[in-house]
Amino acid sequence: MRAESPTQTVQRLFPLLAEGKSAEAAALFADSVSFSIPHPPGIPWVPRVDSADGMRTFFELLHTHVRAKEFDLRQIIAEGDDVVLIGRLVSEVKKTGRDIGTAFALHTTVQHGRITRYHLYEDTHAVAKAYFDE
Repeated sequence: MRAESPTQTVQRLFPLLAEGKSAEAAALFADSVSFSIPHPPGIPWVPRVDSADGMRTFFELLHTHVRAKEFDLRQIIAEGDDVVLIGRLVSEVKKTGRDIGTAFALHTTVQHGRITRYHLYEDTHAVAKAYFDE
């Protein structure tokens, strides 16, 4: 049996998240994870994360506070263990009912079949506006 490619591993993540399967999604991650999502202070769905358990907490918080509406994956760039996903997403902040519409880039790294890096770049102004603006 041939090992799964890093791209295949990362692509398994999104259907699991869409189905609300946080534990199964977190199982794709290594015991040690480099996690980064630059965000405004006070955003409740971005905790400190450094492990697969932390990723599960992140996915659960995300599901609690945000409802995914659109996910448009436009490009996947893979080289070695690194996989970068580029696209656009729209999510609704449940607390305010306002949408976050943003382009995104997600830099992941997969080593020994597990995701070891999850660095998401998005429009933090759009996040703050949807969550904080009255």
